[in-house]
Amino acid sequence: MSDWKSSLSALDRYKVIQSLQETLSPDQRSDAISIEQDAYQHSSTRDEYDAMVKAGSRKPKDNPHSPSDTGIRIGKYNNCALIADGVTSEVYRSNNRALKVIIQHNIEPHNPQREASILQELHSLTPVPEKIITLTETFRDQEQRLVLVFPYMPMTLDNLISSKSISLSQARSIFRDVLTGLTFMHKHAIIHRDIKPSAVLLQSPSGPSYISDFGTAWHPRLSSYTEPQNDKVLDIGTGAYRAPEVLFGNKGYGTSVDMWALGVMLAEVISSPPVPPFESRPAHEDGNQLGLILSIFKTMGTPTPETWPEAKGFKVTPFELWTVFPQRDWADILPEVDEEFRNLVSRLVCFESGRRETAEEALKHKICGTRYQGPVAAGLTKKKEGVN
Repeated sequence: MSDWKSSLSALDRYKVIQSLQETLSPDQRSDAISIEQDAYQHSSTRDEYDAMVKAGSRKPKDNPHSPSDTGIRIGKYNNCALIADGVTSEVYRSNNRALKVIIQHNIEPHNPQREASILQELHSLTPVPEKIITLTETFRDQEQRLVLVFPYMPMTLDNLISSKSISLSQARSIFRDVLTGLTFMHKHAIIHRDIKPSAVLLQSPSGPSYISDFGTAWHPRLSSYTEPQNDKVLDIGTGAYRAPEVLFGNKGYGTSVDMWALGVMLAEVISSPPVPPFESRPAHEDGNQLGLILSIFKTMGTPTPETWPEAKGFKVTPFELWTVFPQRDWADILPEVDEEFRNLVSRLVCFESGRRETAEEALKHKICGTRYQGPVAAGLTKKKEGVN
C-alpha cells in the first residue's frame, strides 16, 4: 500500500464521504461512496486523491426539477428533465437514459439521421467498439421529432476542466479512452470532426470516458453523396479545436483533424490553469476564423513551406499577407508541463497533417501506459516558485 494510503484512516475516509454527501444534490448523495472509492483506488498521491474528491463534489447538478416530477413525456419516456440544448437539438434525462431530441434539421454539416446510422453501424461490428457512446434506440416523438436515445452519463470532460482539479490519473485514463475510441473509428475511415471537451462523456471523474456527439461526423459511404472525399464541408469543429488545414480551405482533410483537436484538448487539460493554447472568438462573431489563425501563428510561429509543405497546394496559402511570428517550441509554449505529456502534444499539434501521430500511434505513447507516474503539470505535485 502506498504511504499516503496507510496514513489515511477509515475514519478519515468516512469524513470525506460525509463531506461529499453534504455537497452533492439530494438525488446524487448515494454516489458519494463510489466517488471516494474511485479516488482512493486510482490516485497515486494524497494530492491526487483530494483533487479527484473535489472534482466529484462538483459533479453537475441535475435539472432543479428532478426527473420524477417534471411531467414532460417524450415517447415512452416519462418525466424527462432538460439537461442541455443547442442549435440543432435538446437533451433530456429520463432515469438512466439521455434523449437527444432533434429540433432543427438541414443545418450542414449536422445530420442526425447520419449520426444514428454511423453509431448503429459501428456497434454492429465485431469486435464491438470500446469508448464510443452506444445508441440504444431511435424513434419519432408525439411531434414527429427524431429522438436518439443513449445511456445517461453524469458529466463531461468540460465539467471536469471547469473544476480545475484534474489529476494525473484522470488525464491519463480519459485520453487513453478517447484514443481507443478514435483508433476504432479511424480504422473505418470515419472522421468525428468535432472533438472537444463537451463531446467526451464520463461515468465518473476518472472515467470510463466515451466519445459522443457524432452529429457532424463524416463517413466514407454515408457521406459520399453530399460530401465527396476531396470536397468535404469546411464548417466543422468548434472554436480553438479547429485544425489549420480547414481554416485555409483544404476540403480534402482526413482523420488528422481529429488528432489536432485531441492535441489541443490535451494541451488544455495539462495546463495550469486548464485553458486552450489558442484563442477563438464565439462562432457568431465576425472575424472568429481570422482570430483563431492569428492566435495559432502567435503561439506556434508563422508556418513556412518547410514546416507546412502540404499548404503549398491550398487555394488559400498561409505564406503571404501574414505577420511573421518566430517559431516556438512546445517547451516554450508549455514550460511547466511534464515532458512526456508535452511530447505527445507536439506530435499532435503540428501544421503538417501527415506528420501528426495517428490515434493508434498515440495510443502506444508512454502516457497511455498504466505504469506512467510522471506529474502532469508542476502545480499538481509541487508549489510553484515564489508561491507559498
